[in-house]
Amino acid sequence: MSITYFKPRDRFNFAKDTLDIGNPLQWDRSHFLKHFFKRVFAIPEDRIDEFYQRHLAYYLSRHTHGTEEIFFKYFWSLIERQLKVLLGKDVYDKNHLRNEREIVRLQKFTAMLISHDRWNIHKSNDAVIAQQESEIVALKQEVTQLKADLKKVTLLETEGYINIPEGYRNAVLHLHLQMQELKTPEGRELMFSQTQSVWMKMICKYFREGDKEINYETIRRYFPSDKREPGDKHADIPAKSKLFTINPAKKRS
Repeated sequence: MSITYFKPRDRFNFAKDTLDIGNPLQWDRSHFLKHFFKRVFAIPEDRIDEFYQRHLAYYLSRHTHGTEEIFFKYFWSLIERQLKVLLGKDVYDKNHLRNEREIVRLQKFTAMLISHDRWNIHKSNDAVIAQQESEIVALKQEVTQLKADLKKVTLLETEGYINIPEGYRNAVLHLHLQMQELKTPEGRELMFSQTQSVWMKMICKYFREGDKEINYETIRRYFPSDKREPGDKHADIPAKSKLFTINPAKKRS
């Protein structure tokens, strides 16, 4: 029984930081495992090794022929079994978040126990399978999250585009350049972006010229990163392509 391996809590011991198992008042010893895991999930992470050492000392003090290996095997079996139970629960379980926290805690205990495993007990088939199952669950959860993220990213994706008649691409570029100069009645920029690449990417992504893709590098020369000093590679929109002028509307009374 578990109670022969782990130190039960003394009666009337109301210490909040105890590492012992059970309640400070009368409690049913047949429910020892429930109290054991309640303590496993409650103690601070930095006391996990102390928890192991305390109960090992208790076990050895009460069993003349007991060894650390025997204690370790039993401790390992409890953690391994409960970890399998939690890993087998559905991600849509109503207690999913709590299950995840408990899985992480049991994995911490597993890591601690492995550091004490001089007998390679953790390399048994069951232990290896449990570790693989843990990794599979983690990967499945990562895939689920990635799918959710991808769905958000592609929410506004479209297979359609705005088609420009062949030879009129620069006229549309000129309109976009004009839009960058528009001001609100209060004098603020109507459309502001930190970089010109936003405009170029938008045009290349959502516009076509004669049903053909617009080359990013080709239109780059019309969108200088610094309009005050555009540089030698900059080119102005040819006069013949400046077909439209955007002007503020007259104020209405």
